Amino acid sequence: MKKLVVVSAGLSVPSSTRLLADRLAATVEHRAPVSVRVVELRDLAVEIAHNFTNGFPGRALAAALEAVTEADGLIVVTPVFSASYSGLFKSFFDVLDKDALVGKPVLVAATGGSARHSLVLDHALRPLFSYLRAVVAPTGVYAASEDWGAEGLPERIERAAGELAGLMGAGSLRGEPDGAVTVPAPSAPEPRGALAEPAGSVAEPAGSVAEPAGAVPEPAGAVPQPSGAKSAAGVADGGGASAGDDRGTTVSHGFRVVPFEQQLAALRG
Repeated sequence: MKKLVVVSAGLSVPSSTRLLADRLAATVEHRAPVSVRVVELRDLAVEIAHNFTNGFPGRALAAALEAVTEADGLIVVTPVFSASYSGLFKSFFDVLDKDALVGKPVLVAATGGSARHSLVLDHALRPLFSYLRAVVAPTGVYAASEDWGAEGLPERIERAAGELAGLMGAGSLRGEPDGAVTVPAPSAPEPRGALAEPAGSVAEPAGSVAEPAGAVPEPAGAVPQPSGAKSAAGVADGGGASAGDDRGTTVSHGFRVVPFEQQLAALRG
């Protein structure tokens, strides 16, 4: 069974703040099987003050703090003092561990003497519990003196209680590590300027000499030419080398050069 804790900061007896808290708790209990515990801050005022001065909660305050921490959902109700929540209400959550309400569903409510203070839910209570990383129900309930017995308040109580029961039934974020986020493992960084290898390419063995640009690949089965054969081949194919014979004829760049005397003798003969 889910645990619902009601925190009421009402000071008087009887208290309209406690009355609103009881109606909200009864409506939630009607909608979902929950066990309800009420924490009256009026009875803990002295221990809260002592906790501020000596740093340790008394027995009753420690039990209340533990109940709030272990709860599956909260209803918090405060009277409006000076256009905001009461100092006692704020002091209780100041001595509470800062992570106690993380992911916990909370229904915020307030009572006041005039409808002009109804925005206290949005400018004071919601920011406080958002700071504590609680899940605040969308509908808050404010009850002014003229709202008791009038139309509208029962509908707001029903709607807010239904939202809190839904949040409690859906499960909260409690138990998740603080700030833990699952992220994929980072891949090895690609070296800057590296080009992707095309699919099916064969890796070049280490130590191989890169082929110069424009070089003609050697045909398969070709016999390597001995050193010096290249120059003779160059003569045969006009590669720029020169050679001569006994008559003084030379071959240069693929042309046979005949000396002038031989040409003159050939003309006379």
